[in-house]
Amino acid sequence: MEINKADATTTPATEAPELMGSEILVRALQAEGVNQIWGYPGGAVLYIYDAIYKQNTIQHVLVRHEQAAVHAADGFARATGEVGVALVTSGPGLTNAVTGIATAYCDSIPMVIISGQVGTAAIGSDAFQECDTVGITRPIVKHNFLVKDVRDMADIMKKAFHIARTGRPGPVVVDVPKDVSFNKTAYHGYPESVTMRSYNPVRKGHGGQIRKALQLLLNAKRPYIYTGGGVLLGNACNELRTLVDMLGYPVTHTLMGLGAYPATNKKFLGMLGMHGTVEANYAMQHCDVLLAVGARFDDRVIGNPKHFASVERKIIHIDIDPSSIAKRVKVDVPIVGDVKDVLTELITMLKESPQRPDAQALGAWWDTIEGWRVKDCLAYDRANTEVIKPQKVVETLWNLTKDDDCYISSDVGQHQMFAAQFYKFNEPRRWINSGGLGTMGVGLPYAMGIKLAKPQADSWCVTGEGSIQMNIQELSTCQQYGTHVKVISLNNRYLGMVRQWQELIYQGRYSHSYMDALPNFVKLAEAYGHVGMLIERPEDVEGALREARAIKDRTVFLDFRTDPTENVWPMVEAGKGITEMLLGSEEL
Repeated sequence: MEINKADATTTPATEAPELMGSEILVRALQAEGVNQIWGYPGGAVLYIYDAIYKQNTIQHVLVRHEQAAVHAADGFARATGEVGVALVTSGPGLTNAVTGIATAYCDSIPMVIISGQVGTAAIGSDAFQECDTVGITRPIVKHNFLVKDVRDMADIMKKAFHIARTGRPGPVVVDVPKDVSFNKTAYHGYPESVTMRSYNPVRKGHGGQIRKALQLLLNAKRPYIYTGGGVLLGNACNELRTLVDMLGYPVTHTLMGLGAYPATNKKFLGMLGMHGTVEANYAMQHCDVLLAVGARFDDRVIGNPKHFASVERKIIHIDIDPSSIAKRVKVDVPIVGDVKDVLTELITMLKESPQRPDAQALGAWWDTIEGWRVKDCLAYDRANTEVIKPQKVVETLWNLTKDDDCYISSDVGQHQMFAAQFYKFNEPRRWINSGGLGTMGVGLPYAMGIKLAKPQADSWCVTGEGSIQMNIQELSTCQQYGTHVKVISLNNRYLGMVRQWQELIYQGRYSHSYMDALPNFVKLAEAYGHVGMLIERPEDVEGALREARAIKDRTVFLDFRTDPTENVWPMVEAGKGITEMLLGSEEL
């Protein structure tokens, strides 16, 4: 029986057909508007794959490793704001997916991961390819379900998608035993709504608290707006931009928040934190009123909490998740609610208020910030003609693509920080990277997921020779499905960030951080059916990027041989405060 989207949501009671659990699952995906899923088949999910085979509205992408399936679905979700869906089999299929699930959980990405399980009668008997999916994933999901009865399939799927996308988003695992996917039950249609007594996330912020926040902001002498990934996840970038422009206050983003406010606007002080700019970090430390929106004051942002608390300031914290507020720092005005709704109400109150910011005090504050800005903390040797500087590659990419419809994904390491520092993101959801977990190997699957979601846009992956090898097999997936991405490998022959720390903290003892048996990436890319390019001279950087940009019908792998000694500056060492920054090796 072919399953069509029109059949997925409603079925007249008199005609309720008997459907297998796998068929109900597919109808649930169709009713949720799912168009793409990423997965890898195995014995426990073959009935589900059979149901996918019989339908015509959902595209399944066969990856080469389950970790990549979850990463690709994750990249899709980050770029679109929709729920990403991955499908894996039981046992090693699920355990291979764990890193991808944890990555999404740390960054609050809405996802539903469907895993196969051994038959219900065999659960707990150490059956072939059995693992405790619920127990293994419990610490790294927003919620998980074990479907014990086929009659519960539709309701559980409805709850899974509802939990994944509402409140603070996150991944939800649905574990489906093989007999449940095979058993039949009368199908009365997909639920139109869901009620969960124990799960009712707050959306509307407390009006009195918002009024207090506005009063603090208007009376501030040294105000600062600090935002994180929650602004993007909450689709509140327009509201943030309106508020910043109305007030004229400086704004900064975390690594996960880049693009919420245009990076080319003078009110944006750059990224803050461990590798943030001088002006962003100093403003964070010396402001008198701080508005934090969808951010969590994590260790990479504020450094040593005692150092951060050494300067008195009033803090307003807006977040959908009450557990994130006052978790690491004392907060004066907590506001629990959807950031879009709260910012909208704050803007309305601001428009209605006759009071405006103190122009003289704000002018003096901007003078102070411009004084910090005079120090070009992102300076590097731009005139070098001997070796390719990784910053130059990213800067050149920005200059070539700033007017394009393009997305930049990255892996984790020095190249990630160079991309965050030197690519000026003016729009939201264009910067796709692993922030909280810091997962190597995400870049290529992210780029694939983005390209499938946005086929008319260019999808660039900035990676390193270490990270790319963790999921390089997905070049095969790119070839099979025509997801023609551009891979920029900043190849310095080291695990760059590890080497940097070993240089600075471990007196140059480079313990297993160097790569002395690298493949020929050009030939490897060509072996997968793609275009490979080797770039070794600074004068060839722009030409290579232009050539890659012009190729629309092939995946392009650019192997840039970059300076192996280059470090990411500024840098705040672990345990230091955010103003205790190293700006270069001369300060060591």
